[in-house]
Amino acid sequence: MLRFPPVGGTPTTPGPTTPTQPTLPPTTPPGTTPPASGPCTATYRQVNQWQGGFQAEVTVRNATTATLNGWTVRWTLPSGQTINQLWGGTLTVSGSSVTVRNASWNGSLPPNGSTTFGLIGSATGTTDPPTTLTCTSP
Repeated sequence: MLRFPPVGGTPTTPGPTTPTQPTLPPTTPPGTTPPASGPCTATYRQVNQWQGGFQAEVTVRNATTATLNGWTVRWTLPSGQTINQLWGGTLTVSGSSVTVRNASWNGSLPPNGSTTFGLIGSATGTTDPPTTLTCTSP
């Protein structure tokens, strides 16, 4: 395509153009966190450790927009670890599989609400935290 300048000038050829991509709306509104894949999340944090033992806490957070009525957190204990005491939940251990259900007083969580339970464990060898915790609603 040639462009013609006013009479007496020289014609010019336009430079290369960059095609524009259509702007798509974001899939998650800015400033928000995408929803979790389940009804709740569980985060493990080691509070203290010593030779042969450790103390940890797990925070359970409601990841839905409705009140969560009951939660269950599951994980596998790393080799050589046992749980000696737990508070803020009901503990079931089968081999290395751990299940903690809410206590009667902390099972109802509002949207984005959270609660924490704690534990004391013993370890022969490492006091490493579990690699994966899952949180479900019964």
